[in-house]
Amino acid sequence: MLVRDFMVADVVCVEIPGNRDDVLRILKRTGISGVPVLKDGELVGIITRKDLLRKAEETQLGLLMTPDPVVIRPDAPISEAAQLMVRHNIRRLPVMDAGKMVGLISVADLIGAIAQLRITLPIRDNYISKTYALWEETPLSLVGRILEISGYDAIPVLVEDGTLTGIISERDLIRHSRIEDGVEVSDFSNGTDDDEWTWESIRDMHTISYGISRIQLLPIPVKNAMVKNVLAVPLNAEVGECALKMRRARVDQLPVVNGNKRLVAMLFDRELIKVLLPDQQALRKN
Repeated sequence: MLVRDFMVADVVCVEIPGNRDDVLRILKRTGISGVPVLKDGELVGIITRKDLLRKAEETQLGLLMTPDPVVIRPDAPISEAAQLMVRHNIRRLPVMDAGKMVGLISVADLIGAIAQLRITLPIRDNYISKTYALWEETPLSLVGRILEISGYDAIPVLVEDGTLTGIISERDLIRHSRIEDGVEVSDFSNGTDDDEWTWESIRDMHTISYGISRIQLLPIPVKNAMVKNVLAVPLNAEVGECALKMRRARVDQLPVVNGNKRLVAMLFDRELIKVLLPDQQALRKN
């Protein structure tokens, strides 16, 4: 199973110099999590949803992107793609052949490969992650900060009685964001201790106003932005079964519930692809 068999050949890209707002529109329209950045047709970086949310006031693609991205060959095995994604904590690899980008392979593509393998290993042993949850009335701006601090791509949402009611992800944050323009004022006074009415104080007061443009999350509770029809799996679910559910539902994560249907963990696609690593292949054979 090679990279070329699962990569996407028709890749959405952006060019330098370019506009941050165009990237935001692409991510909103397509639901993808990142795009390669080209300069004069050559690959120079990757821009992701995380970059846009963490650098909300930055507009230059060259400063938003991660330069010199990790790449892979089309004839490499998908196990190598999984190794690189896990090692570098990334979700996509541009596929390069003779110095040219010929495609892109993502975590979602590897999930498709795992679904084909029909792996029967249980998820509870090696692949589920501890998690915490948000209350459904949590403001969306605070959700964005929590996702940034925690490093999670998605967090489950609960109602008052602790029942799982939804999932909020970076994709949902991008979908409920807007570009906000404004004006800020900077004070460049020399900090003199003179009385403010002296000529020296008046002379040394300097301010400058400048326009800013930032990505702003809408002022709404998380319940108005989350995905509500949550697909959950039990603790005894198998790897192949869960990969197939992710593939069909086009989701990056699945809540894991116990026999009482209570949330106990999360299954993230980035953890599930570890089943392709060489040290996991022995488990599959046994």
